[in-house]
Amino acid sequence: MEILISENKTTLGREAAKQGAHLIQKSISKNGKANIIVATGASQFEMLEALVKQNIDWSVVTCFHLDEYIGLPETHPASFRKYLKDRFASIVQPMDFHYVNGEGDTAKECERLHNLILEHPIDVAFVGIGENAHLAFNDPPADFDTKASYLEVTLDEECRQQQMGEGWFDSLDEVPTKAISMSVDRIMQSEHIICSVPDKRKSLAVSKVVNGSITPEVPASILQKHGSTYLFLDQESSALLN
Repeated sequence: MEILISENKTTLGREAAKQGAHLIQKSISKNGKANIIVATGASQFEMLEALVKQNIDWSVVTCFHLDEYIGLPETHPASFRKYLKDRFASIVQPMDFHYVNGEGDTAKECERLHNLILEHPIDVAFVGIGENAHLAFNDPPADFDTKASYLEVTLDEECRQQQMGEGWFDSLDEVPTKAISMSVDRIMQSEHIICSVPDKRKSLAVSKVVNGSITPEVPASILQKHGSTYLFLDQESSALLN
């Protein structure tokens, strides 16, 4: 894991996007196309704002995303499909974007996405880390063993509190309790991982991920085992590192 610390979240976003774009461009040069994972949440605002400005031939890029609430319509302000269409896909217009739809049959949707992503080995995954150190919506204790690419998960209260705290919902009762999430194993099969984690509220989770042991109780700690992970932090999120 390579750790890069920026002065603030704006610089963090620019540097993460620049590195991610470089890796996408390398994949396009090598394979004529690229497959990527795009993350959501408040931690990704600056990175995505910078990424859409990079010189990338998006017409040969296929995108997946990490997770979506079960039962939440796409019109809801907290929908991750809406988030990605508004902030990313409508701007760059990639060749294809395979969204997670949490409004239908969950098992069929997980199977559909599993089959699709097997056909598109991921070159670059853009991810974040939750306040409870979750990776995607794999809350602690995360399932490190499943070979399913997507699975139904139950969100713990700390995760749901984070979603409310970021302003996506007005009350905890409004935050869904279940979601479809990309699995830890599938994320780890990405060739490169760009992990953007700004803000003081993430500092304890970052410390556990970087300084602690690899354990399902700290889901993102598994990134220590990945051979090409770039962890982008700012002064606040890195404050508790050794």
